[in-house]
Amino acid sequence: ETRGLGGIFFDDLNDRDPDTIFEFSKDALNSVVDAYGPIVEKHKNDEFTEKEKEWQQIRRGRYVEFNLVYDRGTVFGLKTGGRIESILMSLPETARWEYDHHPEEGSREADFLDACKNPREWV
Repeated sequence: ETRGLGGIFFDDLNDRDPDTIFEFSKDALNSVVDAYGPIVEKHKNDEFTEKEKEWQQIRRGRYVEFNLVYDRGTVFGLKTGGRIESILMSLPETARWEYDHHPEEGSREADFLDACKNPREWV
């Protein structure tokens, strides 16, 4: 399972010219508000259930697990004496762990996990 959907792994761009990577980074950064803003605006007042909040907390727990165990940057920082407080600042304030958690079959949560495990063509 991947930690989520989408994203950029800059370590995978190490074979490119630094100026090219910098231009790519600026383009990506300049696109965030235009791309993400409308999504936030559309859903910022959506109500949610306690079950949905629980799912969010479980997903945050999986993110923490990924960051502390697998993320190359975090692992590098921890192994080389980096400031622990700085390294852990990217973690969510709250999270939850459930042993061997499986969402209800056919649910939106199960569909999301399927997308994490089986990449899809989104465009």
